[in-house]
Amino acid sequence: MAQLLSGDIGGTKTILRLAKVDDAELQQRASHEVGLEVLYQDRFSSQDYPEFVPMVKAFLKAAAQTLPVVEPAVACFAIAGPIVNNTSQLTNLSWFLRGEFLSGTLEIPHVELINDFEAIGYGVLGLQPEDIYELQTGVPNYNSPMAVLGAGTGLGQGFLLPCGGEYAVFPSEGGHVDFAPQSELEFQLRKYLIEKHGISRVSEERVVSGQGIISIYQFLRDRQYASESKEIGEIMDAWERRAGQRRNLEDPAAVISQAATDKTDLLSQKTMEIFIKAYGSEAGNISLKFLPRGGVYIAGGVTAKNLALITTGEFMQAFKTKGRVSHLLDEVPVRVVLNQHVGLIGATIKAARNLKGRLAG
Repeated sequence: MAQLLSGDIGGTKTILRLAKVDDAELQQRASHEVGLEVLYQDRFSSQDYPEFVPMVKAFLKAAAQTLPVVEPAVACFAIAGPIVNNTSQLTNLSWFLRGEFLSGTLEIPHVELINDFEAIGYGVLGLQPEDIYELQTGVPNYNSPMAVLGAGTGLGQGFLLPCGGEYAVFPSEGGHVDFAPQSELEFQLRKYLIEKHGISRVSEERVVSGQGIISIYQFLRDRQYASESKEIGEIMDAWERRAGQRRNLEDPAAVISQAATDKTDLLSQKTMEIFIKAYGSEAGNISLKFLPRGGVYIAGGVTAKNLALITTGEFMQAFKTKGRVSHLLDEVPVRVVLNQHVGLIGATIKAARNLKGRLAG
């Protein structure tokens, strides 16, 4: 048996997990197919630690109080930020992480840092049936690519290719492709965003993200599509006035989406209608590019929180509206990821894969 340390590191919270794997079984099977037993797991407030190492040491010390042995052979940490040469300067924290330094300081033979959306790519391989809501069954073919995308702070995208019994996972910057308006109102939205931000183009993630929900709402409000409610107006006013100091403020995107779900606010309902259609359209775009008959997985915090709106039919209608090639998308399984620990699952699977490589070497 061997131990794996994994983590999902974010600007607000970090979740660490210690798991064990049968290394003999790992050498015989794909890394995402072996049984992984969680030994210990804990959640931390990232802002409470000036550096990452003290958090990990506190975690390992706590684990040692309940386990006879704590000796991770490998570690893999998923990070909300870019990775260059196994190093990362976190976007929303002052931490600078370097895999080689962490390996030496924590006395773990191998430490790898991966992008959080790459971790989601690995994570979908470890999901259980209850972790998924199927929007379209399609015609699954697991010798075909898989695709992942997810709206959250931004719009993450990636893809997986079958490779010798495993899957190779590739992150992507597809969220930064051009936003493609589908109606006169969306053309006006694009023009509004260009003028508001003083930019020359509008990326997809400016619309399909948590921030995108807020931007769509602002556009409709400023164009006087409907009257703004007093409650949402106060939340928006506080959010707009407190740029850079919003950590403790109520999230307007969550309020808007809830009002749309409850059908209590016309501005919010129209906001989410535009958002859901744009989201579905982009899911269709990535599916045309990769023809992922292994499945396209819709992840991200914004997704699971808006499942009731995504399942109304507008998402899939936009997904399939692709002109003369629309029929190709009938075969693509479309799955919403419900498990919000998918990134942690993915980091654990990647740690197992790294261990397998070391055992083989």
